[in-house]
This record gives sequence, structure tokens and C-alpha cells, in this order.
Amino acid sequence: MSITKRSDLVLFPAKLSTLRSIAFQLQRWKHTSPGENEDLVPKQVEARSAQEAGLCNPSSWRTYDSRQVGINKSAISQPAWGIIRCLQRKGFEAYLVGGCVRDLLLKRVPKDFDIITTATNKQIKKQFRRCIVVGRRFPICQVHMVGSITEVSSFHTAIKDVEEGREGFLCKALHTCSEKDIVRWKDSMRRDFTINGLFFDPVKSRVYDYVNGLKDLRSSKVTTVVSAHLSFSEDCARILRGLRIAARLGFRFSQETAAALKKLSSSVSTLTKQRLLMELDFMLAYGAAGRSIQLLKKYGLLEILLPFHAAYLDHQGKHNTDSTSTLFMKLFSSLDMLLSPDRPCNCTLWLGMLAFHIALVRNPQEASVVWAFSSFLYFGTWSEAMEFVKQLDGNKKAVDFLPEIKALCEAKPMSENMLKEKMLNFALLVRSSVDVFLCEESFQEYLTVFPEAPEYSGKVLISTKKRDEVAELFSNLNDNKRRDNYDIDYKLLKKGDPDEVRFVIGKVIMDTVSARIEDNVVKTQPLLKNKEKGMGSKNSNSSIRNLRLQFLPT
Repeated sequence: MSITKRSDLVLFPAKLSTLRSIAFQLQRWKHTSPGENEDLVPKQVEARSAQEAGLCNPSSWRTYDSRQVGINKSAISQPAWGIIRCLQRKGFEAYLVGGCVRDLLLKRVPKDFDIITTATNKQIKKQFRRCIVVGRRFPICQVHMVGSITEVSSFHTAIKDVEEGREGFLCKALHTCSEKDIVRWKDSMRRDFTINGLFFDPVKSRVYDYVNGLKDLRSSKVTTVVSAHLSFSEDCARILRGLRIAARLGFRFSQETAAALKKLSSSVSTLTKQRLLMELDFMLAYGAAGRSIQLLKKYGLLEILLPFHAAYLDHQGKHNTDSTSTLFMKLFSSLDMLLSPDRPCNCTLWLGMLAFHIALVRNPQEASVVWAFSSFLYFGTWSEAMEFVKQLDGNKKAVDFLPEIKALCEAKPMSENMLKEKMLNFALLVRSSVDVFLCEESFQEYLTVFPEAPEYSGKVLISTKKRDEVAELFSNLNDNKRRDNYDIDYKLLKKGDPDEVRFVIGKVIMDTVSARIEDNVVKTQPLLKNKEKGMGSKNSNSSIRNLRLQFLPT
């Protein structure tokens, strides 16, 4: 029955102004920034220098023909092509770098394209009319072209004291190498994981690998460039970044990296609220939320980022419930079927889903109420939502998502007015559940639902404005205009358009409960029939395969 398709710190910011957008972009750039870990104390600088010297083995450096390793150049965005060609025509070296090269090698759609060049920021800005330099300590260039923003960094962005600290170690090993190789190798050594340390010159069709990144890609392995303990000590955000990468790609961690993750995971609580938000959003909004949550739980980070749901999963586990079969995990698995790195959602969506689940844990509902709530969000009109629920009641199909959702329907279905009243009351509960992310007292109160709730020392999590944005999704649920179609508008979804976010939340809930119905029914007269028209999504069949509502609008 497919429908078309808090440690302690996390701040969900208010709607971003242009200035905040630039700041966000700068923070994201620091994920693979050449100078992101230059605040090292002398002992760390010395340790890194010694490790780099040990890893400096030019005989292991590799250059590949991009055609032989399977890169399809047509997957590169036109703005990225234009910038690289322009810089190379002016005599500068310019390469695609980091995650986009990794994704191209894996034949995945890159989320974005980052470029690094031998030109200085001033020289970069001179080449492009619509270019701004952002950041003070580690400035980068944002080039606006063809309606998109491409980030261009410079090899010259480096901290001299670190360079001076390592020269004594490296000069002997590198004296026979070309200057271009040395520049690229030094930059690769500042990066987080080997699979992010690759450079690609699309004009010359050359991929440069100085850290065995391609080997780790082929082994489906996430490994730090330098020792994992040193790498995570330099920048604990790499812990979250590594989890995100492993979740998205389905990769495993090297043994050393996994051990360091477990040992140093609690250090992420020292990150700023904004940084934690950014990392959490990358995990939940890009099509790998389910796997991300599993890894966060495995490495002891879920109680830092999502403590209520960490307590929930622990409680379910004590009752011999497989965590992956819980409603919470199923909801985010359904969401993942609709999203991808190039089709993400706004944080209001997954925050709204968290609030929905919290409300259900605190106040379990009859399945018909959940159906009425979700189908109203989806269809936008009460008449269609009610017809949907009547069809379900008439077919007496059973669903069991205990303890959150009770039986599908009673022996005698409740009246339409009663159902509507219960649905609106539940919407108020979901709306109030958003306060859990804003007020510590509310969170402490909600946490008491678990007999053995963990101690929690929290702070304000979201701004009042963001709280209001999410709460508004579940306010004033009056009949709206029926949708023109049931395709997801991903541009509106990414912007956080309330109608689109509400629609997708409804779809995710319906998909999740529909899948459970299908799993529970072996032989029954079909309620639904195949119908693909008007069901656009990344994979409209995946969660409930070939079932469709007979009356669903096309």
C-alpha cells in the first residue's frame, strides 16, 4: 500500500538567514579542510609530524587513469567543470577532491563537488565575477555559477607553524619527488579518512592516491589517514563524520579505527551545538538515517545526540525486541527510501518524526487514530483521510507496533466525529512533544516513561523559532487544498516548506504501518491494487512493494 513517494547538546537553529547560510557552508567545508586540525599543541604537532614521516613512502603513491577505474565524467556538474577548466587555462593546478571523488569512483551521485587549486584565494576571486571569500582563519571561495555554489579551496591555506614543525621530518624523504606530488601529498595527509584523500583531474583523466584510498574503497573500509587515536584527538568531529560515511556507503571500520571510535566517542560532547546539529542533520536527512542510528547506538553516541530514543531502544532491548523491528527504526528506514544525498530533506522533517514517535511512546494510540493522523497529513483533506480509514476498518487488517500502536480497529469502528476528535487530540500531543528539544524540564519529565531512565544533564536544544516551525506542522489541522499530484517536490522539501514536510511525514508513517500490515497478512482479499501513476519517489515500491489503494488519486 505504498503512498507516493540529545550528552547533552544539540541546537536546531532558526531559519537560516543569508549570513547564517554562509556560516553553515563554512562549517561544512571544514569537514575536509586542509587546516582543520591546526590548533594542535606542540606534542600533537610532533606526533603528527613523526607519523607523516613514517607514512611518507613515495613508492606507494599511485596515479590512475580515471577511465580504467570507472569514473564517468558526465556525472561531474557543469559548474565544477567550468571552474576547473578556467583555473587550468590560467596556469593553475585544479582538482576535484574529497568525497566527490570517492562517490564518483563508487558510481554514486556526489552530494556536491569540492575543488582545490594552487591558486590563492585572491587569484581565485579574480577569475570569477560571482565569488565571495568566507571564513577568517581558514578562508575558502564560494563560486556562484548556474544557480549553484561550488566551494574552491587553495593549497596555500596552511598554517606555517605546522609546516615548519614537519619540515625536518619530511625534507629527506621528499627530496626526489616532484613539487606537484609533494603539494598533493601534504594536503592528503591533513585529511580525515583515506577514502577522502583522493584527487581527480578530470581534464587529464588522472586520479592521484597517496594514502591507499582506492584500496580501502575496494575493501569497503573506513580508515583514518594517520593513526585513529591521533586523528580523533585532533578533531573529534571526525568520529561523527566517520559514522556518517560508513552509514551512507555501508562500509565497515578498520579494526584500529573502530577501537578508537569506542574509546573517544564521548569527546563529541565538547563540540558546539551548531556542529552537532550539522552532523546529525547529515546523518538523518540524506537517506542513511536507519544505518546511522544503528552505528550511533553501537558506538555509544546515540545517548549523546538522541538520549530519549537511546533510552527507548535500551528499554525495548530488555524486552527481547530486535531494535531494527521497532517502530522508531522502521520509521527512519521508510524515510531513507525517499531520500538520497542529492535529494535531502529539511531538519524540520526528521525533527517532526522524532516528536511524533515521542508522543506515541508517551501516549500509545489505536491504529485507526494513527492512520487518520498520517493520512490527513498525506491527503490534506479530512474526507479523503476518512475514506482511507474506513477502507482499512472494513478489511480488518491487523498491525502490531507495540507498545506505541494498539490494534488496528475495534470490534465496532468508532464514529467519524470521535475519530476526528482523537486525531486532533493526538496532534496536540505531537505538537507539545517538540518541547522536549527546547526545555530541559520537559525532557526530564518525558524520560520518566522508562523505568530505568538514564541520568540526563541537558541544555536548551532548539531555538524557540525552530520549535515553532516544527510545532506548526501539527497545528490547525483543518482541511487544506487537495494536492495536484502525489510526487515529492524535493526542492520544497529541502527548503522546509510546511505543506511538503507535512505531506512526507504522513507518507513515511503510512508506508511504515502499511509494510507491517503486509508482513502480517499471508492470505487475504486484496484491499489494494497495483497502480503506479502519480506515485513518484526515489523508490515508490520499496517499502510496501506492489500494493496500492484502489481510491488513491492519480
